[in-house]
Amino acid sequence: MPESPRRPAGRLARFGVAAENAALVLLLGALMLVAVGQIAMRLFFSSGFVWADELTRLMVLWIALIASIAASRSDRHLSIDVLSHVLPERLARLPKAIADGFAAGICGLLAWQSWRYVSLAKEFGDTVLVDVPAWLAYALLPAAFALMTWNFLRNAALEAWRLLRPPAGDGT
Repeated sequence: MPESPRRPAGRLARFGVAAENAALVLLLGALMLVAVGQIAMRLFFSSGFVWADELTRLMVLWIALIASIAASRSDRHLSIDVLSHVLPERLARLPKAIADGFAAGICGLLAWQSWRYVSLAKEFGDTVLVDVPAWLAYALLPAAFALMTWNFLRNAALEAWRLLRPPAGDGT
């Protein structure tokens, strides 16, 4: 059930979608520039930037995380769907709700553990990209997994609601 664009939650959802799309476009463009630039530098000048390979790895991680948030939000993530073909449409919502609840639990655990990892990286003063604090580069991890947890919980609740509500046209 999509939010009304006039409500604050609807505006927040639209802002989130726009931010995800903008971040994906900017990161993918930057990734292409850095990767092609590094290849050109190595090919034509026999040199390159020390930090470019690590930056491309980080950008691939960030793109994957942001795309995973978008996929979980719109319920378009990868899933193995066997039961919906053999169960009635209404009853097929139960395994979907259970799977989304399980995914929310796993993402919640990953959010917690990645928060611990980022905290340790900050405490120990780890660095990436020559001299950037590592916790800045990895701060997206707990935020992304927390957002995925929220999205999966919301999807599980919606599926459970659709399963438990009376069928349309029941008249009772």
